[in-house]
Amino acid sequence: MKILLLGKNGQVGWELQRALSPLGELVSLDRQTVDGLCGDLADLDALRATIRLVKPHVIVNAAAYTAVDKAESENELADCVNGDASRVMAEEAAALGAWLVHYSTDYVFDGSGSTPWQETDVVSPVNHYGVSKLAGEDQIIASGCKHLIFRTSWVYGARGNNFAKTMLRLAKDRDSLNVIADQIGAPTGADLIADVTALTIQKVIENPKLGGLYHLAAAGEVSWHGYAAHVIEFALAHGEQLAVKDVNPIETTAYPTPARRPLNSRLNTQKLRDNFSLHLPDWQSGVTRMLMEVLNK
Repeated sequence: MKILLLGKNGQVGWELQRALSPLGELVSLDRQTVDGLCGDLADLDALRATIRLVKPHVIVNAAAYTAVDKAESENELADCVNGDASRVMAEEAAALGAWLVHYSTDYVFDGSGSTPWQETDVVSPVNHYGVSKLAGEDQIIASGCKHLIFRTSWVYGARGNNFAKTMLRLAKDRDSLNVIADQIGAPTGADLIADVTALTIQKVIENPKLGGLYHLAAAGEVSWHGYAAHVIEFALAHGEQLAVKDVNPIETTAYPTPARRPLNSRLNTQKLRDNFSLHLPDWQSGVTRMLMEVLNK
């Protein structure tokens, strides 16, 4: 089996290089052109040509435009990378009879209420990033290609920057932190996403009826404030020297951003767990593992 991985150096892409390599021949690309192959989702012609050259059995798209606030002013670029590129990949996957694995977001919902979102719930993005990601979903489904679309939320990885690292950095210099307490979700590790991806690819190849749209997130829920408190408590318990004394909860309205954020980022993962006989660990276990790696404990 030949797998084409796009976005190899992102948080999820980095973990996918590890998780997918036992499944078959892996061609991993980022935005640079190497040996005539280009994984730049903003260059639709090069992307199409690359897929035709590689002729993969599975395309795994871990690349995306993810600058949520900048998407409000960079509409065209966000639409191209998250929407138009998805259409190109889906068309080429359909022509090859290949599977397309794609990642989306809870930002396709409006963030209302407190009930975890199901795959069948009405979508209504509150920012342009969400609009562009929803367009990508729609293009893939409309193409008729074989696909797995995973909506996830609050993704982090040990590699690169993430919320926990930012909190630790600030906690070393400041005696108090103000962190949003009215947005609720589940921090979800890039390693978990990659491992679930590898498992589900194997299952859908055996049983194509399992393809479709799924919600993928760690178990449990927490606010950004609770997440920050957990990170700082863990660091202190493991000997880190921090200046911070107080982690204060604030509302989203006290921290205005160009793009609106949904308050409810909870995702119902029952469909994924049932269809693939999966256990999704609680968010704390993944964050603890990441912190152990970041702090070299």
